[in-house]
Amino acid sequence: MDDRVAGALSLPDDWPAHPDLSLALNRMGCFDWDLASGLMHMDAPALDVFDLGAEEWDNRPASLAVRVPAEEGARLDAMLRQALEDGRDTYGAYFRRLRRDGTASWTHTQGFIRRDGDGRPRRVIGIVRDADQELADSAARMAVAEERRRRTSLVQGATVALAHARTVQDVTDVLRHSRSISLLGATSLVMGLLENGRIHLVADGPEGAYVAGTRYTRVDEAYPMSEVIRTLTPRFIESAEDFAASYPALWQRIGHLGITAAAYLPLVAQARPIGALGLLYGDKAGFTADERNLLVALGSSIAQSLQRAMLYEQEHDLAEGLQQAMLPRRIPEVPGARVAVRYRAARLGRDIGGDWYDVIPLPGGRVGAVIGDVQGHDTHAAAVMGQLRIVLRAYAAEGHPPATVMARASVFLHELDTDRFATCSYAEVDTTTGVVQLVRAGHVDPLVRDADGSCRKLPAEGGLPLGLSAEFGQLDYPVSTIDIDPGQTMILFTDGLVELPGADFDEGMELLKSLVGNGPQDLQRLADHLCEVVDERGGQDDVAVLLLRRDTPHAPHSGGRLQRHVAQNDPGALSSCRRAIRSAVRMWGAGACADEVELAADELITNALMHTDGGAIVTIRVLTGPERRLRVDVEDRSSALPRRREAGESGVSGRGLMLVDRLADLWGVEARGTGKCVWCEFLLPADR
Repeated sequence: MDDRVAGALSLPDDWPAHPDLSLALNRMGCFDWDLASGLMHMDAPALDVFDLGAEEWDNRPASLAVRVPAEEGARLDAMLRQALEDGRDTYGAYFRRLRRDGTASWTHTQGFIRRDGDGRPRRVIGIVRDADQELADSAARMAVAEERRRRTSLVQGATVALAHARTVQDVTDVLRHSRSISLLGATSLVMGLLENGRIHLVADGPEGAYVAGTRYTRVDEAYPMSEVIRTLTPRFIESAEDFAASYPALWQRIGHLGITAAAYLPLVAQARPIGALGLLYGDKAGFTADERNLLVALGSSIAQSLQRAMLYEQEHDLAEGLQQAMLPRRIPEVPGARVAVRYRAARLGRDIGGDWYDVIPLPGGRVGAVIGDVQGHDTHAAAVMGQLRIVLRAYAAEGHPPATVMARASVFLHELDTDRFATCSYAEVDTTTGVVQLVRAGHVDPLVRDADGSCRKLPAEGGLPLGLSAEFGQLDYPVSTIDIDPGQTMILFTDGLVELPGADFDEGMELLKSLVGNGPQDLQRLADHLCEVVDERGGQDDVAVLLLRRDTPHAPHSGGRLQRHVAQNDPGALSSCRRAIRSAVRMWGAGACADEVELAADELITNALMHTDGGAIVTIRVLTGPERRLRVDVEDRSSALPRRREAGESGVSGRGLMLVDRLADLWGVEARGTGKCVWCEFLLPADR
């Protein structure tokens, strides 16, 4: 610069500032900008940064426009102006500059603002330096850090997915379909589990990872999986040459797949090998320390998930086997009806439930249908269920009426020294007459599907759950008597069939009625359909289902036989017997005399109960011959013969046999070896 010009502009005495030599050694140039005169001095290193010769620089900042794009210059001016207005002493920025050949480069500048005694800015002294390498290094470091973060995130994502895996199949599905494996760079994978000294290949990736003949291999064979299981040490194969030299037998089979590297990891849980994982790469050479650490962490996570899954499967199989052993091995044939049962176990480890069903043959051609659920989801619930099912079956098979069966089962459960209770429904079904006596112990109401597909709930008064009714002394279970017509289906089920996530019980019941009404007509397919729907919605509870459909007669019954035992002091049994008699008589085409038959039978049964020491056995049948007759036999254990007599002064007793004599066409008494039989007969119209 011309010294005369400098003198005329009254520049500061120490202008320009002389930088420390160390700045030049670090490839930094200096500038000194006098704000009063507007002149800027730049030393040689600074001019080199801007790719300017000394002869090209006139100390005017505006001359830098040939090297600083307009938008960058405007940004720098605004930043400096803001620093001056804010009273700051320093500023710094990165900006782009243009080289002589027009290529863009990054530059860093940092300035110190000098002010006078009044705080007004006078000079800006600072440095400029080429920042291309710095930013490139920073970008590289950021890329490395981002890649490390990405890989770590991928492994963490795979770990989260594996944490939700419950079975070995779930684990292999995660590995096959997880994006983590592909994003880690592997083209395929193989995984084997250690079983009785052999490695069982349970998963293989897409592109030719599976090699024929290696589904089962020995631990002592010369394979990488065998090696890592023997040594419990990962094996990183860094090149195709390394693979071919280390495992020539395997390489002969997979060399054509284009594998350039591989990582084999032992799967170790509780210091014990349970398998091995192999990751195969098609465009990789070597493994960094970070990659090795991440893969080892992935192998550890997989091993823990596999161990959990195997323990889960063992525990669930044990628990489910216990529960299945408690359920009936076979369902008996039920004359006059078809039955379908299903049990669906919730896949929750050993958390199984106490759901059960049972079908019990009863005297007189009847059948008992049971559905129940013991409180809790564990093996104890299954054990209690098995005991309760057995005693309930025993009480029913002894011929006790439904209310008595439930009461005794409740007492048994209460005395079992357990804190569990159970809900239960017990239906005694007469398939001949369609009469059903239903008792509910805290259980959900059953459904009935009509022959036309419509479905409705069978509301029945209920009592307390088994165990609780005994504890609170409320053992008088009410009995609801309903009729099942031919072609109708009664559906008994546990609450797992109606439980819906986020919905209340009534919504679940309405959905079930819709499913039953629109479901298949075939009974077995309908039972399967109901369980499949529960699977699809991810039901978390066990489900037991019992379907009983009364057969549709192909032609009117010309005859039949009905037998009942009526115990003393059991009004319910007497009422049920009356209803069964009426239904049977009508079904046999003798509806015109149904009232007379029911009344006569009722008188004979009442006499037997009142005047003997035991109950009565009632048999009604149609006798064929020249004349069709309907016969009622009432047997008791007394040898004393009844006699017809006039009613007493009160007019209450003494009318029984007189009434039978008036109603029936014939009646009589027959001696039996252990007692007697009082009978009566009714002539049926010929056209019937």
